[in-house]
Amino acid sequence: MDEMARTPRRRLGRLQSAGVITEAATELFLRNGYLGTSMDEIAALAGVSKQTVYTHFADKERLFTELVRGNTGPADEFVEVMTGLLDASDDVERDLHDLSRRYARSVIEPRVLQLRRLVIGEAGRFPELARAYYERVPERVIASLAGCLGRLAERGLLRLEDPLLAATHLVALILWTPLDRGMFVADGGVPAAAELDRLADAGVDVFLAAYGRA
Repeated sequence: MDEMARTPRRRLGRLQSAGVITEAATELFLRNGYLGTSMDEIAALAGVSKQTVYTHFADKERLFTELVRGNTGPADEFVEVMTGLLDASDDVERDLHDLSRRYARSVIEPRVLQLRRLVIGEAGRFPELARAYYERVPERVIASLAGCLGRLAERGLLRLEDPLLAATHLVALILWTPLDRGMFVADGGVPAAAELDRLADAGVDVFLAAYGRA
């Protein structure tokens, strides 16, 4: 009976240590890059033994891969919010402004920008991982946005013939300036929330000038 009671606690302990290791690895990889981070440093920051790290992750490459793949959840959540908002929209201008502000704030965020820099910087070493991240995050968001815009056009709320091209235009109008700056300027490169909102609103206005219902 005692052994049966201990088993769930052991499983919980393993799950907790995996979480602590992942958090430590994330901090170090984002700060120092892949080559600048060692398993010894990860173990030390996590407060566990190096053997415990290897119990959960076979090697640094596996840990790095799982870390990047595990950071695609926010994109899934955003796609869900976007689909719900636009598919139920009865005021396209209002809802596109709302969505665009949320989108800009979710992408132009220090930790997200750090992860993008990390994935891009290691794309030569991990080409398949970089491709998977691209497909599961930016490409998926644009494809889902294209579907939403296409359905709005079918309802007569937008004028467009190529939903994917229209989605690409909208994303570029919203993100080009702040994302470019944020990726290259590590310190002070992220605009204030008010400036992000202003850029997002201006992008939507230009988009609706081209694709809005006459």
